[in-house]
Amino acid sequence: MFAVIKTGGKQYRVAANDLLEVEHVAGEPGEIIQFADVLAVGQGEDVTFGAPLVDGASVAAEVVEQGRGKKVIAFKKRRRQNSRRKRGHRQLLTTVRISEILTGGAKPAKKAAAKPAKKAETKTEAPAAAAPLFTAPAGEPDDLTKIKGIGPVAAGQLAEQGITTYAQVAALTDEDVVRIDEAMPFSADQIKDWREQAKDLAK
Repeated sequence: MFAVIKTGGKQYRVAANDLLEVEHVAGEPGEIIQFADVLAVGQGEDVTFGAPLVDGASVAAEVVEQGRGKKVIAFKKRRRQNSRRKRGHRQLLTTVRISEILTGGAKPAKKAAAKPAKKAETKTEAPAAAAPLFTAPAGEPDDLTKIKGIGPVAAGQLAEQGITTYAQVAALTDEDVVRIDEAMPFSADQIKDWREQAKDLAK
């Protein structure tokens, strides 16, 4: 039996045990989730099409892992305007394994995998937040949005990593650029362009 489901604005033809990578769906590895937007379901030549959805049909899947896709670079340039913008983006993705195709309002037979029991002697503590890449200097921060290509969101992300002044951006080494490129959704070329602009603003 197969089904056609819709998730993340895309359609997928799936069958039991298929391994599928879709746009981010909330869920921990081992958890069972359901895709309720089923456009068609059938076996062989016997296919039921929805209008637009098949009533009472759903697809159960087990979350395998949460991850991110490859970095995509978006570059925009305006002729004779001295305006260039380069941004990097990594889409959040979820890998799922199709468990079963359900019809008639049936519920999934498989339940979520049991979570490992906590040790009695170990105190429950919140996971430590990752340390910022840099140490923010004392004093008032600069308005990084004056650098072309840095908007309010990007400025906030840089501030979370301890980058708050023009002088810091201007002083970034090539090794620093690589660290930022690996940890944040910005490309190396984009960061180097910011560095050159920051040198003028830091004067």
